[in-house]
Amino acid sequence: MDCLFCKIINNEIPAEKIFEDEAFVAFLDIKPNNPGHALLVPKKHTDTLLLTGDAELQELIVRAPKIARAIGEALDYEAFNFIVNNGRAAGQVIDHLHLHIIPRRDGDGLEHFKNRKYEEGEIESVGEKIRAAFHG
Repeated sequence: MDCLFCKIINNEIPAEKIFEDEAFVAFLDIKPNNPGHALLVPKKHTDTLLLTGDAELQELIVRAPKIARAIGEALDYEAFNFIVNNGRAAGQVIDHLHLHIIPRRDGDGLEHFKNRKYEEGEIESVGEKIRAAFHG
């Protein structure tokens, strides 16, 4: 497999690992939004969040706060963002599920989501389409 994250998991290429157990590894992002920005990845390869089983997703989310807490304590951060970019349009570059743990401080210069407003009647139409998409 030619997956960059699988190579990191298998110690074929170096990374600054900050956490590892039997099923997951977390390492520092080489292009961080803030120092301490880490990626939490399952050792078992899965391309995206939508292709990952429920049990593995539960284990991912259980580990994330522990890692975020350690980053915050070690580097004196007061908050963090958890972000999963799922698919190219969302900014996913590596086809291996990864959760960004981005430590934050007031005034760190990172921008939040730019919000838009729904046009008249649009929110109801969007809600109806989403509800209709649920199967079973």
